[in-house]
Amino acid sequence: MFKFILALCLVLYFMGQAMAQQPDSIRYIIKSRKANIINLQRPQIDGFNYWEEEFRGHWAGVFLGVNGFFQSDYNDYPADQQDFLDINLWRSNSLNINLIQFSKGLQHNRNTIGLVTGIGLETQTYYLDKNTSLVTETDRVVPVTLFFDSNQKSKFSSIYLNIPLLLEFQVPIKQGGYRFYISGGVTASKNLSTHTKIKYKKNNQKQKLKTPDDFHMHDYRYAATLRLGYRGINLFATCDLRPLFKEGKGPEVYPFSVGFALISF
Repeated sequence: MFKFILALCLVLYFMGQAMAQQPDSIRYIIKSRKANIINLQRPQIDGFNYWEEEFRGHWAGVFLGVNGFFQSDYNDYPADQQDFLDINLWRSNSLNINLIQFSKGLQHNRNTIGLVTGIGLETQTYYLDKNTSLVTETDRVVPVTLFFDSNQKSKFSSIYLNIPLLLEFQVPIKQGGYRFYISGGVTASKNLSTHTKIKYKKNNQKQKLKTPDDFHMHDYRYAATLRLGYRGINLFATCDLRPLFKEGKGPEVYPFSVGFALISF
């Protein structure tokens, strides 16, 4: 009887030792190590996956700016027609609606440098500062003086289809958070339409006269552009690389625009 009890105790002891060797603690260690490996491979800081997010540029959005001219040359015009393209700078404006954007990163293991392109529409409007409008003659565009009642307004506008090619650099602020960006490049544009519009009063009635024409302007324009921003602030500047009018068909003026984003997509 004593031997039976001793044998039973030995069996229970070794069974307890075997059960104590079950890999509960080992599973816990492996699980913990696996979790640590995942965290090392996919770091997320403030919801931003620093190494795996694709490069995304800053082109799409709605942008508003002011227009102007520089390097004005009226050598081919008589004295009484000099500076007829003087404009009201703060009323002359550009509106850019950039709906399509393509971005391509240029780095293998980072996402801070890339190329950006897309498609957008732009309207450029110039308010003439004098009582002047434009007409097209056979050899060039010339000014015409307006003789209407008070409060008359004169402007000419163009609509362009824009395609940019930008090289963009991004600098993460507080790693993984918001980024400062700066980009530069060129924008090619197709002139879709141009017109002048005169608003005036006749017999105390408001009137509008709209005249579409090409005004000897280039069908295509090319502009250098610079863009920069941080968080909700996005600024841009463009400067045309060729004159507004064809050679010998108008004053040699180069348009420029400076503005900011109303909405960024």
